[in-house]
Amino acid sequence: MNKLGFARKEKVQQFMSVTGSSEKSAIQTMKTNDWRLEGALEAYYNQEHVKAAIEKNRWEVLFNKYKDPNADMIMADGISNLCNDLQVDPQDIVMLVLSWELRAATICEFSKQEFIGGVQSLEIDSMEKFKKKIPHLRSQLKDEDTFREIYNFTFDWAKEKGQKTLALETALALWHLLFAELEWPLIDQWCEFIQERHNKAISRDVWLQLLEFAKTVDATLSNYDAEGAWPCLLDEFVEYSIENGTCAKKSDE
Repeated sequence: MNKLGFARKEKVQQFMSVTGSSEKSAIQTMKTNDWRLEGALEAYYNQEHVKAAIEKNRWEVLFNKYKDPNADMIMADGISNLCNDLQVDPQDIVMLVLSWELRAATICEFSKQEFIGGVQSLEIDSMEKFKKKIPHLRSQLKDEDTFREIYNFTFDWAKEKGQKTLALETALALWHLLFAELEWPLIDQWCEFIQERHNKAISRDVWLQLLEFAKTVDATLSNYDAEGAWPCLLDEFVEYSIENGTCAKKSDE
């Protein structure tokens, strides 16, 4: 740079100060743009690799704001802070939808790859865009196929690491959360039955089949097929409901 005149040295210094680029890169870009600082800056930021680096940095900044100080991931405290910034209750079902969108492996955790990959897919690179995406996340629950995907995803996401079943208290809380969206009238009755007659962890089969049951069997249980391939626990639930007189027994044909 010693061979450059004072005016050009000043422009190179300004270019480097703004872009953080090397002296060599600054001089080359300034030369290409006839030493016009404004044109050189525009050309620099229009380069694909520069735009990609800027975008990546935005996602990194967003991730780093919530990451745990002792791990390269977002943990429960970070998710709580994210909820505060989004003005969303941590128990709001939209956070479950977000976890599904991010393909999170574990409840109350986002790995760096999950978070950055997920927000990239959602085209989120700022808190403002994050807030604007909340209505879209909620709308996902209105689509029947997407709701099924989210419901099925929830079992593995919520169960403890290394376990094949879902803890009872966790299952009950999540059933109330999910079936409130479907407005299934038997959810309270089902949860009471589970606590009275089962009172232990929930298997994957029961978790998955309950959604099918809620969608295909009416609230009176009048179209329930005792010969169907339902898990035993659902057969017992029907018997329990009839015994307690809370549902109409299917009439004989």
